[in-house]
Amino acid sequence: MNETLENLSREQLAALVEAYAKNAIALDGVWFQAAERDAGMDAAMRYDCEAWERFGLTEARRLKKLLGLGARPGLDGLAAALPLRFQSVANECTVRREDDAVIYRIETCRVQQARKDKGLAYHPCKEVGEVEHPSFARGIDERLACTCLSCHPDVSDDTCSCAWRFTLKA
Repeated sequence: MNETLENLSREQLAALVEAYAKNAIALDGVWFQAAERDAGMDAAMRYDCEAWERFGLTEARRLKKLLGLGARPGLDGLAAALPLRFQSVANECTVRREDDAVIYRIETCRVQQARKDKGLAYHPCKEVGEVEHPSFARGIDERLACTCLSCHPDVSDDTCSCAWRFTLKA
C-alpha cells in the first residue's frame, strides 16, 4: 500500500474515499460531455452504455471480493454491496430491503445537478441504468434481476431521482 495512505487517519481515509467517488463521477461527466459535443448524444450514449456495462460488472466483482460475499450471496449480498458503490458514496442514496426485493434509490444525483447548473438538459440516464444496474447485480450474483422504477426521462416523481428494484430470478 502507498505509505502516504498508511499515515492517514480513519477520518482522512473516509474523506479521501468520498473525494475519489466524486472525482470518478466528474471524470465520467467530463468524458461524456466531450463525446456528446463531438459525436452527438446518440453516439455518446452508445459509448456510455458499453462503458457502464463493463464497469458495473468490474465494480461488483471487486466489492464482492472485498466483502467476502461468496459465490451466490443473493439479495443480502447485493444490499451489502450497493452502499459501497462509488455512486452511492458520491450521491445521496438509499438501499431498502423489502420481502423479496432490494430497492436502490439515488435521492440526489450529482450528474443531473451538474447538468442543471450548467444549463444542460438532464442526462437520459435510464438507458445507461438499464445496462449498468443489471450488470452490477450479475457481478454480485447471476440470479439477480433488475427493473427500473424511476429514471430520467421516465421519472415517477418530480425529483428526477432514479430508483431500481432488484429481485432473485425464479
